[in-house]
Amino acid sequence: MVDFVAHNLAPIMFVVVMAMLLIGYPVAFTLAAGGLIFFVIGVEVSHISSEIRLFWPLLQSHPERIYGIMYNDTLLAIPFFTFMGLILERSRMAEDLLDTIGQLFGPIRGGLAFAAVLVGALLAATTGVVAASVIAMGLISLPIMMRYGYDRSVATGTIAASGTLAQIVPPSLVLIVMADQLGRSVGDMYVGAFVPALIIICVYCLYIFAVSIIKPQWVPALPVEARTLGGGVWSLVGILVAAALIYLITYHTIFADMRYEVRLVWAATVATLAAYLFSLANRQFKLGILSRLAEQVVIVLIPPLALIFLVLGTIFLGIATPTEGGAMGATGALFLAFVKGRLSFRVLKQALDSTTKLSAFVMFILIGARVFGLTFYGINGNIWIEELLLALPGGEYGFLIVVTIIIFILGCFLDFFEIAFIAVPLLAPVAEKLGIDLIWFGVILGINLQTSFLTPPFGFSLFYLRSIAPMREWTDTVSGRVLPGIRTAEIYKGALPYIVIQFLMILLVIAFPGLVMHYKSAPPASDIQIQLPPMGGAGGGMSLPPLGGNTNDGGGGLGLPPLGLPPAGGQGTGGQGAGGGADSGGGLALPPLGLPPLGAPGTTPAQPAPVETAPAPAPNDLSQPPKFD
Repeated sequence: MVDFVAHNLAPIMFVVVMAMLLIGYPVAFTLAAGGLIFFVIGVEVSHISSEIRLFWPLLQSHPERIYGIMYNDTLLAIPFFTFMGLILERSRMAEDLLDTIGQLFGPIRGGLAFAAVLVGALLAATTGVVAASVIAMGLISLPIMMRYGYDRSVATGTIAASGTLAQIVPPSLVLIVMADQLGRSVGDMYVGAFVPALIIICVYCLYIFAVSIIKPQWVPALPVEARTLGGGVWSLVGILVAAALIYLITYHTIFADMRYEVRLVWAATVATLAAYLFSLANRQFKLGILSRLAEQVVIVLIPPLALIFLVLGTIFLGIATPTEGGAMGATGALFLAFVKGRLSFRVLKQALDSTTKLSAFVMFILIGARVFGLTFYGINGNIWIEELLLALPGGEYGFLIVVTIIIFILGCFLDFFEIAFIAVPLLAPVAEKLGIDLIWFGVILGINLQTSFLTPPFGFSLFYLRSIAPMREWTDTVSGRVLPGIRTAEIYKGALPYIVIQFLMILLVIAFPGLVMHYKSAPPASDIQIQLPPMGGAGGGMSLPPLGGNTNDGGGGLGLPPLGLPPAGGQGTGGQGAGGGADSGGGLALPPLGLPPLGAPGTTPAQPAPVETAPAPAPNDLSQPPKFD
């Protein structure tokens, strides 16, 4: 019995900890307690079984491993992006965006749904927080959609799915955590996820377009009386064309002598600033050149777009690291809220409180995962996982499909932080052994974890929307009508088409890795070759000048005093050595080197015998999972 427990201690530990998590025990404490309890069991069993390599002094590594989490610069981006998103959400930027884009797309069927998807994408690129996006759009868009006759399932499903875009659109918190757990660059993860995120947004819009064709009564256009900004789309097109012309002119004239990245940044800044200032002047001085719609769209859209460029543009161009980009984004969000007159002490306190809670939540889960990981690796849990997954049929594609299904099922019950800190460190070594690019693997997992926010019964996006959607009949303050409440089953039903879209997107990324692998398009620094001209005579050899030679004999000596070196060939003081010109007078009596002249024509330098050197010991990084070799 003891031998059976020792041989299967890793799966027993994994199943017990997962069961405790599913029951509902706090994640951080469950992981830490499971790690410590099974550590004690492992130490006691190690006296009987040689398969388990745990011993009491190993507990002393925990302080250093926990400290390794605290000085991780990558994780510092999490509080920055969280704070930025909360400031923007509390400064009512989502309200302005939804109202303006809803007016822009109002004349077409499904316009409010299109607006929800696009605003969800913009909020995702500025906040990176699902809760903020879903709650903001649910409070603002859902009553308007209900007021004008949208199908309740379509409306709730679109809002919930659009809010989850914050999980895959950079600067996503999921991608930051994924890059940290996979040991890869956050910038590479952002670049790799960019194209799949755009495809997901486009497919969402295609689904709404298909609904507007098949069931137009489910997604009606805004009535004329609700279009408060009127028309004027051509005026908007005109100012966009003018901004594009300013960009091209400044790019090829004023900033032509600058480096590519600097030219792009400055030309785009000048063009955007010109359009923004012209719109402000049109409103302030009532010029009447732009329509109210064009004026409002430019004034409302440019600040968040500028913030997106400040964060993502600087990261993609290599100007800033993700942590620095998050710091700039937080500063930019404070500036925007201050300019709009919406930055108060209450807003700042709420944002700081929420940011601190989320950051502490992440840190405690990661600490618990480190305690769990030390024991799990000590009882050969990583070997058990590797043997189990490497035995799957189908090679890397079989592995990816099985892992996708497992993560999808876990996502129905666990939060993405829990999955990222527990499952990803166990899956990454297997993926690397199979030759799978870890950025590609991370993006696949990121899309999968985005899907987990929509999967009943515990999809967090569905919970957020359920908490603000009316459950009973309610009176619309604008129209005065009594509207029915929204049932939970209708929210789940509306999410199902988007779950199917997400799952198909995972299969698409698996089938076409190039959607992610374009992050490798920049040539690595190791490919740069520097060729020096030959330093020698006609033979092209590398003939070093004599160290102590006479500078007047044409030998090209350095003019240094003779060092008294013996001839390199060990033939006495009169030979042609590397230090030619040395006499038998007092000098440094070094032993013969036994080497032929470096620049002697027609000779082949002898190959020196290989010297056995002991490899340098690898640094003992206690912040990483231990290796028991």
